[in-house]
Amino acid sequence: MSKVNYPEEFAGFAVIKTEEWNKPKYTTFKPKHFGDNDLDIEIECCGLCGSDIMTAKGNEHGWGTITCPQVVGHEIIGKVVKIGSKVTLHKLGDRVGLGAQAFACLDCNRCKHGNEQYCSHGVTTYDGVYPDGYISQGGYASHVRAHEYMCFPIPEKLNSIHAASLCCAGLTVFSPLKRFIPKNLPNGEKPKVAIVGLGGLGHLAVQFCKAMGADAYVFSRTNSKMAQSFELGATGFIATGEEAWEKPYFDQFDLILNCAIGLSGLNIDAFLSILKVEGRFCSVGLPAVDEKYNVSPFTFFGNGSCLCSSALGSREEAIELFELAAEHNIAPWVETIPISEAGCEEGLTRAWNGDVRYRFVFTEFDKAFGTAGGK
Repeated sequence: MSKVNYPEEFAGFAVIKTEEWNKPKYTTFKPKHFGDNDLDIEIECCGLCGSDIMTAKGNEHGWGTITCPQVVGHEIIGKVVKIGSKVTLHKLGDRVGLGAQAFACLDCNRCKHGNEQYCSHGVTTYDGVYPDGYISQGGYASHVRAHEYMCFPIPEKLNSIHAASLCCAGLTVFSPLKRFIPKNLPNGEKPKVAIVGLGGLGHLAVQFCKAMGADAYVFSRTNSKMAQSFELGATGFIATGEEAWEKPYFDQFDLILNCAIGLSGLNIDAFLSILKVEGRFCSVGLPAVDEKYNVSPFTFFGNGSCLCSSALGSREEAIELFELAAEHNIAPWVETIPISEAGCEEGLTRAWNGDVRYRFVFTEFDKAFGTAGGK
């Protein structure tokens, strides 16, 4: 593999067809038009997110049709090597992170109120469509180009390999915890949060709950992850494979954060029964498009609870997340894999099979692509 011809082109490992979703191939591609507020990031490392798999699989147990070839990856840490003429938030040489969103209009009502992740004009870091028709490409690559507002400063104390998974997985759980954990409970009570699923999302949610002053209880089908839950800082552990597991926990939880991807076997009525009045069941693990909850108005009638989801997080929340992680030594449990065709195949395959505790991070980008950026 030759050194990438930056800045005219980037290089990456792309999904060529969804039937071979776990076998990305080396490719070069033209980046999008460079805007006045854009940054180019020479990538140091990139986490493997479940979204990468669900996107790469396309219509076959995934999230639907994608445009191939597609470079996935949106847990990106790297160095700023080019800045647009109107960039004010970053400078050349800064270490920054980029998550799952590369662009927002910053002018609509949502953007102006700290909800730019819900911008109707937003563009995802990969497989998103810019107004000129360009399809965004992600972080299994030499470089990535994105709007400066979507890139976050990384505190010096944080290791890049740990910071990578915080860009998406961390922000995905932090935003609903920040927004939905109740404040100022009576009699000095600590909020109680149920974390459903101890995986790539859940193990970070437990750590953030503790740092935010809430008690986290892990809900898992068996007892196999009990010791890990307590090691991460959980207050309690409940095995939902046991009969009538929900009975002792009626009316106890302020928030349920569903971090599991699959919905198979999830008893929504049992989970809603453990919520306090007007509590939320918030899903951040997103299943294949054909999986649905089976609910009716009666489902929520007993306690006025609600079922919701949460997307990504705002820039403000991301900055707070990184500062909190640095202060409280919050770090994902990661396994590193050098980026390559073989490395991508190994990581994607093992992650789909659940053979990881709890995140993969691709490394050694300089060896795969050279170090052409900014030089």
